[in-house]
Amino acid sequence: MKNFAKKTSSNTDLKQALERIRDLEAEIQTMLMAMKEKIQQMELLTQVSSILNSSLDPEDVREKTLEVTCELLKCETASLLLVDSEKAELYWDTALGETGKALKKNLRLPINDRSIAGSVAMSGESLLINDVEKDPRHFKKATEKSSFQVKSMLCVPLRNKGKVVGVLQALNKLHKISSASKFSEGFQQEDLQLLETLSHPVSIAVENSKLYTSLKRGFYDTVEALAESIEKKDHYTGGHTKRVVHFSLCVAKYMDLTPEEFEQVKLGALLHDVGKIGVDDKILKKQAPLDPEEWKVMRKHPELGFDIMKRVESLKGVMGGMRFHHERWDGKGYPLGLKGEEIPLIARIIAVADAYDAMVSTRPYRKGLPAKIAYEEILKYKGIQFDPHVVDAFIQAYQKEKMGQKQGESILSNCD
Repeated sequence: MKNFAKKTSSNTDLKQALERIRDLEAEIQTMLMAMKEKIQQMELLTQVSSILNSSLDPEDVREKTLEVTCELLKCETASLLLVDSEKAELYWDTALGETGKALKKNLRLPINDRSIAGSVAMSGESLLINDVEKDPRHFKKATEKSSFQVKSMLCVPLRNKGKVVGVLQALNKLHKISSASKFSEGFQQEDLQLLETLSHPVSIAVENSKLYTSLKRGFYDTVEALAESIEKKDHYTGGHTKRVVHFSLCVAKYMDLTPEEFEQVKLGALLHDVGKIGVDDKILKKQAPLDPEEWKVMRKHPELGFDIMKRVESLKGVMGGMRFHHERWDGKGYPLGLKGEEIPLIARIIAVADAYDAMVSTRPYRKGLPAKIAYEEILKYKGIQFDPHVVDAFIQAYQKEKMGQKQGESILSNCD
């Protein structure tokens, strides 16, 4: 009996030891998972700095930042609201997916305690709410506008120089275990601390993007003023630059261009005739066709424009569009007789837009052609004067956009 009791006691001790080992293994596994999650969080926070320096496009930077926010906090979506200090309102600057598009359309929040985001912007204090629908500050118009149900929310202020400039939101905490998108009990205090940490670089990015947008607008205003000063020299070509910009962007819309290339098309078209500032007014304002000697002078304007603008470092990417928009696909253009793809793509696009506007515009010595006739002329010289691929894009633009096809019709549309 004693041996049996000892054996039983020994078995019990062994079982307890094994259970303790299993408990320790589970604890270690939990600790390893927690450490792994912390490392991922640190990597994502580090990644934010790279994102904020990866692009000059403010919208692109903010969208990528919100994507990282969702990944960092394991939430369904996120949004960024900025302060309109003049109206004492918040507006949706960036929100992910179709929900974001719906919210950005004229939906604003007053900065007061009647909404969660408005309350955070007013007080400067973060909020963690895991039952949003029961909160009296729940902004139901956002739900109605987007058909998106907010169940849980983190909301933190964005500060710059001690002033609240916006609000960053994380919405609907996702379940960590299930592969399906089920909601967990909600956000934890640790999640709020993470979002507050993230808010600091986001605040800097918001302020930098405002500065960049302001500088960019000032740059465009200067370029547009320069272009308009040329047109004021010649009453009969008034509006030509705006139309060429419009037609160029309509064509560019149907080509596989990057946002940067699209921007270069716009700037190149704005500046394409800037060299005419160096052409004698007697030639520029002549109310009759130019003679051969006068044409020699007029044909110098692309090189004159290049000489004027080549010192501007930020315009190097658009110089080719301005300098070579009178080159031809077959090599018979000017100033250098470039051929085919030797001609910069921006110049090939502007060439089609410029020729189209020249044909449909009325001059003192001739009436503008009907749009359909001008369209057919562009097609006629496809692969001769004009890049075939650009002409293909022009065909789509002509058929789908407003291209001055009706007499007296405004040329503006949504191309830009």
